[in-house]
Amino acid sequence: MSKQSFGKNEKGEAVFLYTLENEAVKASFSDYGATMVSLINRKTGRDILLGFDSIEGYIAHDAHIGGFIGRTANRIKNAEFKLNDNVWKLGNNSGNNNLHGGTKGFDRVMYDARETDNSVIFHRISPDGEEGFPGTLDVTVTYTLLEDGVEMKAEGKALDQDTLFAMTNHNYYNLDGSETIRAHEVMIPAQKYALDSEDGISQLPLLSVEGTPFDFCSPKPLGKEIDDPDPQLVMNRGYDHHWAVDGEGMRTFAVCTAGGLQLTVESNLPGMHVYTANFLDTNGKNNKLYHKHAAVCFEPEYFPNGINYDGVVKPILKAGETSVQIIRMKLKNL
Repeated sequence: MSKQSFGKNEKGEAVFLYTLENEAVKASFSDYGATMVSLINRKTGRDILLGFDSIEGYIAHDAHIGGFIGRTANRIKNAEFKLNDNVWKLGNNSGNNNLHGGTKGFDRVMYDARETDNSVIFHRISPDGEEGFPGTLDVTVTYTLLEDGVEMKAEGKALDQDTLFAMTNHNYYNLDGSETIRAHEVMIPAQKYALDSEDGISQLPLLSVEGTPFDFCSPKPLGKEIDDPDPQLVMNRGYDHHWAVDGEGMRTFAVCTAGGLQLTVESNLPGMHVYTANFLDTNGKNNKLYHKHAAVCFEPEYFPNGINYDGVVKPILKAGETSVQIIRMKLKNL
């Protein structure tokens, strides 16, 4: 374990970078946003995460790169929801919708940090009314080094009233360092996916992936059909959709292969959003230009806008209860 300066946040407070490593992987995390900054495969020396060389890049950019997303991942339609007969109005930071917890979501706040031999533990209290959400939420994010990767465990405890808790990790993956992830081969064990509305809200009912560009039940390159004239792909400039991943509990959500590396993403969440960096355009680590389709995001999460739908698991956290949401990222040299 090592700790080093990573710059200062908007308030001039010191931000630190915490690094864990073993024979297989080396990973770094920031106490600003409980952000995952790097994941290095030791055999190749390759950092498979897009990101920035200092905290200033994360502050300046709005793509949530590497961020811990909360209180809720993805979009809430019209930035409002009903809970216990009350209507809660949130900030609309994506058109009329609330995206990734709001203007100052969990990836844009500071955390207290403590270290163990193989973990970094970030903690904060999200006060009642933060970004419009009800209730005080006790949040702990634990990054643990695995033999072949990293586990991210997020624990949310509702201290005083019912609230929502639906996190995700927003890593941007590029396994081979190439300019695009079109050649990255991906498998997603999901029979159904959701269409997007014009303003990015995932729609019900779920549709079968069979016979569509959204069928990744068998591995195929991301670029194979990303330019297909399917209206959903044209509208989004690529994939930006939710898949209902088969099964329950900890299970495989995605297997991605490129450049002799294989990334497996596992989670206990209900589904997964996949985003192929369709609007990315910025300079990142080592001043490298990140552009459209330079990375892919695998975001295990609850169904977007699920609090406003019937027929899906709602991310409601009852007062006094704790939700434990886990995402594992495992690397294998082929």
